[in-house]
Amino acid sequence: MHSSTNSFYLPDLLVLSKPFKGSTNPHYRKAAAESRSWVNSYNIFTDRKRAFFIQGYNELLVSHTYPHAGYEEFRTICDFVNLLFVVDEVSDDQNGADARRTGEVYLNAMKYPGWTDGSALAQMTGEFRARLTRTSGPCSFRRFLKHCQDYIECVAQEAEYRERGEVLDMESFKHLRRENSAIRLCFGLFEYSLGIDLPDEIFENPVFESLYWAAADMVCWANDVYSYNMEQAKGHTGNNIVTVLMKAHGCDLQTASDIIGAHYAELMECYLADRERLPSFGAEIDADVRLYVRAMENWPIGNLEWSFETNRYFGPLHDEIKRTRLVVLTPRRDDSDTDTD
Repeated sequence: MHSSTNSFYLPDLLVLSKPFKGSTNPHYRKAAAESRSWVNSYNIFTDRKRAFFIQGYNELLVSHTYPHAGYEEFRTICDFVNLLFVVDEVSDDQNGADARRTGEVYLNAMKYPGWTDGSALAQMTGEFRARLTRTSGPCSFRRFLKHCQDYIECVAQEAEYRERGEVLDMESFKHLRRENSAIRLCFGLFEYSLGIDLPDEIFENPVFESLYWAAADMVCWANDVYSYNMEQAKGHTGNNIVTVLMKAHGCDLQTASDIIGAHYAELMECYLADRERLPSFGAEIDADVRLYVRAMENWPIGNLEWSFETNRYFGPLHDEIKRTRLVVLTPRRDDSDTDTD
């Protein structure tokens, strides 16, 4: 598909995602307002980041990706995704050492009930933890904490790579992106949202593992091509599969976008095949596994639909870009254009 040096066409991921059926959560409006008010009560954003937070509609993403969740669970997950936004936005402007310190605050507050260093981040994390642990199962919560640790480690690594201007090779980036995207944390809340607690053996099964990573990678690759313009305008292109592909293949932006579309199609094919060959773990566990698998399918399609319903990645032109798939690159933001409090 023809493009120019200052524009590119997105792959048609919505068409490729037709096997998944999108939906939204009926509790969205009430819970979203409460969660947003909760975040704003801490007054932690600069003017620019507050505007970015508002236009991102994080809670709408949760509505698309956890349509099955009851009110209490949905509200808690809204809080979590908003909390992730805080961690991500803070660490985006930090060097590796500072990002690691920010991550340690989040981790300590998640691991130890009542822990605080007096910061807003510690208090927010502690409040989220209290909501989550009311009904979260022991197996899923243990795995969730492990994913938290891996996420924070990779966010700090990302900051170090950004500091050095380093672009990773394909395999190294693939591992980093799976962890620093926070998709494992988001998948880790499925059990909480469903009221189930799967044993570790499910996640260790090779077929389930392949299914899991196919769904997770669909989200990561789609997110990177959709967010590329926004990130390049901020000068943050290193942590993006588009940049990695251009470096690895010596190709232009449009070719990288086309490669992402082709790989997404392969991931979908893999997912559907793995879903059909999942083994039985016993009748009771099988029922819970089916719930988990169905929940996973909400994420790839939900992420795509949300991306075209808000200004987060495509600004006010999101409807037009959904129709044409043409993205015109935004001029890089002047670093001297600083935030105001």
